Amino acid sequence: MAAANCLLSENQFLCSICLDVFIDPVTTPCGHNFCKSCITTYWNVNVQWKCPMCKKLFTTKPELHVNTFISEMVAHSSEQRVSKPGEVSCDVCTGTKLKALKSCLVCLVSYCETHLEPHLTVSGLKRHQLIDPVENLEGRMCMKHDKPLELFCKTDQTCVCMLCTVLDHKAHDVVPLREEYDGKKAELRKTEAEIQQMIQKRRLKIEEIKQSVRLSKENADREIAEGFQVFTSLMESVERGLDELIKTIEEKQKTTEQLTEVFIDELEQEISELMKKSTEVEQLSRSEDHLQLLQRFPSLQSASTTNDWTEVSVPPASYEGTVVRAVAQLEETLSEEMKKLIEAELKRVQQYAVDVTLDPDTAHPNLILSDDGKQVNPGDVRKTLPDNPERFSLNPCVLGKQSFSSGRFYYEVEVTGKTEWDFGVARESINRKEDIPLSPEDGYWTIWLRKRMKYKALNDRPVCLFLKSKPKKVGVFVDYEEGVVSFYDVDAPALIYCFTSCSFTEKLFPYFNPGRNDGGKNSAPLIITPVNQTE
Repeated sequence: MAAANCLLSENQFLCSICLDVFIDPVTTPCGHNFCKSCITTYWNVNVQWKCPMCKKLFTTKPELHVNTFISEMVAHSSEQRVSKPGEVSCDVCTGTKLKALKSCLVCLVSYCETHLEPHLTVSGLKRHQLIDPVENLEGRMCMKHDKPLELFCKTDQTCVCMLCTVLDHKAHDVVPLREEYDGKKAELRKTEAEIQQMIQKRRLKIEEIKQSVRLSKENADREIAEGFQVFTSLMESVERGLDELIKTIEEKQKTTEQLTEVFIDELEQEISELMKKSTEVEQLSRSEDHLQLLQRFPSLQSASTTNDWTEVSVPPASYEGTVVRAVAQLEETLSEEMKKLIEAELKRVQQYAVDVTLDPDTAHPNLILSDDGKQVNPGDVRKTLPDNPERFSLNPCVLGKQSFSSGRFYYEVEVTGKTEWDFGVARESINRKEDIPLSPEDGYWTIWLRKRMKYKALNDRPVCLFLKSKPKKVGVFVDYEEGVVSFYDVDAPALIYCFTSCSFTEKLFPYFNPGRNDGGKNSAPLIITPVNQTE
């Protein structure tokens, strides 16, 4: 009943001539409503002014009045039912397309509420199959039998009509389209849940990356602040050293100038006295007064008793060594600042300490490993061991059990009492059966000691290291992503050497070679020690 009332209500907005929604509705004197263009055309065609509804004949052309009420109601109704993006539109509407209420699988047309009325009232059209509005109605009909696609053939994975199941898809596994739809919809919901989970994981990854960037920014700001503080302190030290140097030189020059002024004052005073005597001598030598000459002669002769300036001199002030001593003092200050920096850096890298143990499956047969896997001694007796691919066959080396393919790690090795050794990190694919040079090109990032005091960093071109003190414990730090391998003298503390711009593409292992026993001179072990963070 409600639907009927709704339809009657909708009919009030239809023009009885075009049977469509009013466009520019007008009212005739007899009270009936039409589209302005429809009634005008009707009168022009019939050549008489008659109402199409009540058939009333007007003797003169009647005046048409705009029906504002119907205009507003039609506009309001149309706005509420206008098809929106993503909705199925009525195929019959001209001009503004209204939202479709049903689609007819027989007519292959979608209808709005107004244009659907015949399918609800006309007996012949009531038998048509109506479905919820859909796009592409032709695609919902069997192209071969012109019947609705109502079933799904699971054997061929395609939609079929009733005739298809009897002919082309006989004996196939056929189910109602709705059943397959429900199953596929359930799968889609599962897929959607998986997609949402993937989206959530990626959002979490974005947050993780952003957090990493924030931490990186904080680290960068901290490094900049620390660098600014250190360099400011160094510049102040340089300025102080320069001021003290200038002050020392100026004071020395001032002392020289003061001594010179004293000597010059004395000399000028003596010159003045000598000039007076010279005048008197000249006058007496011309005088004929014998008595006066004899009386003044003794005092004039005393001129010869004035100071002897022959040995007196003021040599230029010597500044040799002044600048050198000032620079040496500055170097000492810089060395102290550098030590503080290394201490801070060492404390930071020690936070990445890992537990490293030796892998006996990689150890050369001559090596002696401790039971806890923390020490390796050089030996003279070759043990009988399986020659597995991981084992070093020629050089007395051993790798750590732990491998690293990302992030940062740090470990420390005690080298007290050794006359030779080499260690660092090596990539997984190194040649373990031949005598291969220790270099980054061949997969090694190491330093070594030979003959008690000769240290080298085994870069692609080996670098001699001149250390202030002989290390007792060496720290090894690796930053995989940054491509950095650093070695530290833990006790000094000091940076021994740093490999930079390394390109790591595979697993890295801690690498150790305790050297030859050398008749017991190098019998001390390499010891992997616990990391005690510096205070």
